[in-house]
Amino acid sequence: MSQLTEIRWHARAGQGAVTAAKLVADTALMLGAYIQAMPEYGPERTGAPLKAYTRLCGEPIEVHNTITNPGIVVVLDETLLPLVDVTEGMLEDGVVILNTEMTAAEARQALNVPDSVKVAVVDATGIALQTIKRNIPNTPIVGALAKVTGVVPVEKVKERLVEAFGKKFAQEMIDANLKSVDRAYEEVTVA
Repeated sequence: MSQLTEIRWHARAGQGAVTAAKLVADTALMLGAYIQAMPEYGPERTGAPLKAYTRLCGEPIEVHNTITNPGIVVVLDETLLPLVDVTEGMLEDGVVILNTEMTAAEARQALNVPDSVKVAVVDATGIALQTIKRNIPNTPIVGALAKVTGVVPVEKVKERLVEAFGKKFAQEMIDANLKSVDRAYEEVTVA
């Protein structure tokens, strides 16, 4: 991870995007990377659109602003697509990971991105509802991110998840989140 990797997260408040951004950053930190993870909130109410950002690099990070040209965009709520230009400023060889029931081809068409952009889809909401019994798609989407980008290894994500969630949640909830990561890792598809 010698080069700078910038990830922009789009979600609604309450979906866990800030936690996901931090989980990815903390996982990279475990691997010796330099990191940044920061939220950008609008109105502080559940369901309001928000952005979060993650930067990872093998060298100290000299930039301290929001991410305007991400290489990776993660969208936790497809209902944001008509409201927010989620691909704004994205690198032309970037990756979009979308939480949706659409096929990857349908998502590519909905996003209207060039062929040079990799589009990945996973039903992170469905996975979350089945595994953790709550509509919080953050841990499944991180599993998909690990598979599609390789930016952090899924086993290290799960290790960090156990450390971070172990302080807050019962073992049953931790196991459910681990299962959601594994399922999304296996079920994500790319166009």
